Amino acid sequence: MSTQRIVFVGVGGQGNLLASNLLGQAALEAGRHVVVSEIHGMAQRGGVVESAVLLGEATSPIVSNGEADVLVAFEPVEALRLLPKANKDTLVITNTRPLPPFTVAIGMAPYPEPEKSVAYLQKKLKKVVAFDGQDLAEKALNPLSLNMVMLGALFASAKLPIPVKTMKKVIRSQTKKRFVESNLKAFDLGFQAAA
Repeated sequence: MSTQRIVFVGVGGQGNLLASNLLGQAALEAGRHVVVSEIHGMAQRGGVVESAVLLGEATSPIVSNGEADVLVAFEPVEALRLLPKANKDTLVITNTRPLPPFTVAIGMAPYPEPEKSVAYLQKKLKKVVAFDGQDLAEKALNPLSLNMVMLGALFASAKLPIPVKTMKKVIRSQTKKRFVESNLKAFDLGFQAAA
């Protein structure tokens, strides 16, 4: 079996580590070999957070430049920042709602328009799935469920060796009980947005 390399990237507090850990757990429950890794930015909230899930016979948790099969970006500029990990066949799934860093908020740096970021990705790659994931999280009545929206989009867009029902079972068993229903709704909305 070949290795499928999925890279998640976002800003601290967006839940990308939970998303990658849930995907890793679902892979284990589906009987797949999986390696999960995390890279934390300088800030717990607001810093860059990157994680990777490698499905298959991978021995190293590192995804080198040009090796990502899928890039799941919780923030549009982070998709651009990690573009070197992609190749022309990489699937990019990106949330289009920006979460500008503090340097932008205090006027020290410009922030590119999300539409221009997506257009650039589409110019460089064959398949880009872009939508306002935060809007879908809010429609699921849980603004913190962007990670579930992005997982749903991942399952709709990528050919993963994990059944959707297994992923939903893991969401049900591994997320806080009070958020289970909104998390499942967010997953479904993300799936529909990317299907």
